[in-house]
Amino acid sequence: MKRYGLIGRTLGHSFSRQYFTEKFAKEGIDARYDNYEMPAADEVVSLIEASPDLIGLNVTIPYKQDVIPLLCSLDEGAKEIKAVNVIRIRDMRGFNTDVIGFRESIRPLLRPHHTKALVLGTGGASLAVKYGLRQLGIEPLSVSRSPREGMITYTNLNETLLREYHVIVNCTPLGTFPNVDECADIPYELLTPDHLLFDLVYNPAETRFLRMGREHGATTKNGYEMLVRQAEAAWEIWNS
Repeated sequence: MKRYGLIGRTLGHSFSRQYFTEKFAKEGIDARYDNYEMPAADEVVSLIEASPDLIGLNVTIPYKQDVIPLLCSLDEGAKEIKAVNVIRIRDMRGFNTDVIGFRESIRPLLRPHHTKALVLGTGGASLAVKYGLRQLGIEPLSVSRSPREGMITYTNLNETLLREYHVIVNCTPLGTFPNVDECADIPYELLTPDHLLFDLVYNPAETRFLRMGREHGATTKNGYEMLVRQAEAAWEIWNS
């Protein structure tokens, strides 16, 4: 039996494990998908050495960057993004399918005036989002809680800026179940029907971030389709 899995520090509920377990059952694939919690990224080496039937791994926070030195090579996207969420074991090559999932999920919602985007958060997922936005011809600007070079803070968000930046992508975990009352600290009252809000969070289906955007007429979308698309892209990589 072929084996696949997800590595991370604290996994809890795993979209990937549920998704692939259901996929294997539905399509009659003789395989299993397991979660591997580990206190440090380099423990993946021991896991691989002890698991000759392991074909591929997904990588989640906080190891999307930590695994890079352990790999033999990276595809162009992962190299540019500097974050890996897929490992193909046979050649220890790293890939980033987050960018594929995000790009193809947001693409149908884009309109001609969507030329600039605010990216909330600075973690590994935000790197893939910014790369995907640039591929779509959209200029990203990161928003951080603390001042950093090349970024702005939430206190900088004002009416002038929101007239220029019509796409807002939440790359933070704020609003994830069970903390459903949390949301990014942006001036929601300044949102309009010209805005597009995309939340990488998918549980709940409508976060407070999305709900408040919708109430001001903005187009909204959660991260579920992004996860499905990145998972299917990973499956193709593992079996190519």
